[in-house]
Amino acid sequence: MAVLEQLSNLTDEHFLAIYEALSENGFGPLDSEVAKALRFRPQAIRKLPMTKRAAKARRLIEGPKNADLAYELFGTYLVKTKKELVTGFLDATGVKHDDGMIEDVDASPPAEDKIASAVSELDGKFEPADVTLYLSLCVDMWPESKELPKVWRAR
Repeated sequence: MAVLEQLSNLTDEHFLAIYEALSENGFGPLDSEVAKALRFRPQAIRKLPMTKRAAKARRLIEGPKNADLAYELFGTYLVKTKKELVTGFLDATGVKHDDGMIEDVDASPPAEDKIASAVSELDGKFEPADVTLYLSLCVDMWPESKELPKVWRAR
């Protein structure tokens, strides 16, 4: 899956930023899984620094069995913190959505001839690393696309 390949290309700092952006009330998004893996009580996980929790969470989702978890983590991060990036891509490529949420992925793929220009425009507005992260999700979401993998791999 492209999302796992993209995960392996992320710097530790970028993954930590994603993890911290999704934290709530001192808990990271995967802290319950991290606590289980470390045999900690759920509340005790907050005693570990966020950097250690994020590093452990990253190791947990790097395997192919957890690709869906990585996809969900990155998708949640982008919708929560970069919604304009998501909606900008969808609007520019003609994908029907409701505020970034796509009801039927198969019925509304991105227009192949609009992908490259949409990505170029997004690169001017957002961090290219976040655009690349979103493209990895798109590659997995629309595996039949010929243009998405080309644009994503060229980065």
